Formats: sequence, structure tokens, C-alpha cells
Amino acid sequence: MPTEPTRFDRDTAIVRIESGRYHGRIDPGWWIVNGPNGGYIAAILLRALIAEVDDLVRAPRSLTIHYLRPPAEGPVEIHTAREREGRTLTTASARLFQGGKLMAVALGAFAPARSGFEYSDRKMPAFAPADSYPKLRDKYPGLVEMQKRYDSRWATPHELGAGAHEALGGGYIRFEEPRVVDALAVAAFTDAFPPSVITRAPERAALGPIPTVDLTIHFRTTLPLPGATPADRCVVQFTSKTAKEGFVEEDAEVWSESGVLLAQSRQLAIVG
Repeated sequence: MPTEPTRFDRDTAIVRIESGRYHGRIDPGWWIVNGPNGGYIAAILLRALIAEVDDLVRAPRSLTIHYLRPPAEGPVEIHTAREREGRTLTTASARLFQGGKLMAVALGAFAPARSGFEYSDRKMPAFAPADSYPKLRDKYPGLVEMQKRYDSRWATPHELGAGAHEALGGGYIRFEEPRVVDALAVAAFTDAFPPSVITRAPERAALGPIPTVDLTIHFRTTLPLPGATPADRCVVQFTSKTAKEGFVEEDAEVWSESGVLLAQSRQLAIVG
């Protein structure tokens, strides 16, 4: 029997209205401070790009989004285009509109897996089992509405607003409503924890909102992984090395619990 769609699937759903045109809807359940979470928007745009490419063999490899304005709750329209389709790589664009205004622009690259020279010097963060940590929304009550959509566990040593010597955050994540981890989920996960820069702040409220300017995600494997189940968690780690002239960068890694690197991302955000 077909699996019932989860809230994430319903809230990122799109409807094709004609070639290169889709309707969607922004749901307030994914709100952070002044609007919807950037990872949530990334998942909607990625869904439209996957529909545009329409090739299951060509998996997402890279996705870059520039956020122009925060959408409000309600309907949106997404315009997509195949910018180039080569023998092994398809590049496609998506533009998200609301009320006639451009809200976000995305560019994605899609390709099949290739054989060749491989290596990986990255190591997954070593955390205790997920159940050793409280849910993020219980640890920090009233954080943001979006945290109700996730079973997130904060596992790194620094607290938010601790004035720590480094900007570091992370732990475990999966949807509160069980769902297999695919590229859409991973796109959302890359922006689903509190910004790591908050661990360096002397208190949680010291920085104010930290809106994303741009987000780039590199998918490092074809998803879902073989044998993936809805109960699976991901391990995530977020770091930042520089805040300057009102902007801060954040790097993220998303891993399977079995130690497979699923994605890396970097975003630039405004910091007060």
C-alpha cells in the first residue's frame, strides 16, 4: 500500500500548472523568527527542480539558493527551466514568486553516480547515542515554531549563548513524523539547527535574527541510501569561523548514523 504523505511532504508539495510552472504553499509550521526557515524553502525549490529535470537517474549534486525576501504564509509560484542538459549533467534553475515579487532564486546540478578516483578524509562527529540527549525543543523551550517539526538532539558541548571560544553546534536530527531521508530531507536538515554563531554570543538574545543570504548544498551520495527506513536519524554538525562586517558564514555536514557523508553545505547570513 502507498505510504501516507508526512507533514513535510504536504508542506513542500507542488502542483504543476503548465510546463515550467508550479504552485506551492508556505506553511507557518516551519517558521523561525521573521519567516520560514531557509532549509524548508530549499526543499520546496529542490522539489520543483527535481520535477523539472524529471530523471530519477540524475540525482541532485549541487543546489544554491539566494534568498531575496522572506515569503509570507500562503500560496507561491515557482518557475523552472533547464538551463543545459548534457550527457552527464543537467543544470536547472528555479525562481520562487509570491504576490508578483521574486522571493528566492535557485540553481541546481543533477547527475548520475560516476566511477573514478575516490577518497574521504572527513570523520563523522562522535556523539553518545541519540537518546542520551534531550530534544532541542525541550532543552530550549519556545525556541522557534519549526523545532516542533523535528526530533532534534543537541549533542555538542557548548550551550546557546554560552560565550564559547568556538561557534559549534550539532547532534542528531530526523523528522518528528517518521520519513525516509532523501535529498529533500537533507536539504532541510542543512539549515534546521540554531545557527552555531549563537554559541559564541554571551546570551541567546544578543544577536537577534540571523537571516540567510545564500545557501549552497553539495549532496555527496545518491539518496535515499539502500535500506533506509523512516526511523533513521542523521548526525549533523555546524561550524562558523568568521563573522565580519555584519555577515557570518556557517558550514554544515550531514551524515547517516552508519557513517556515510550525505551532504556538505555553506551559507552566508546576516548577523547583528
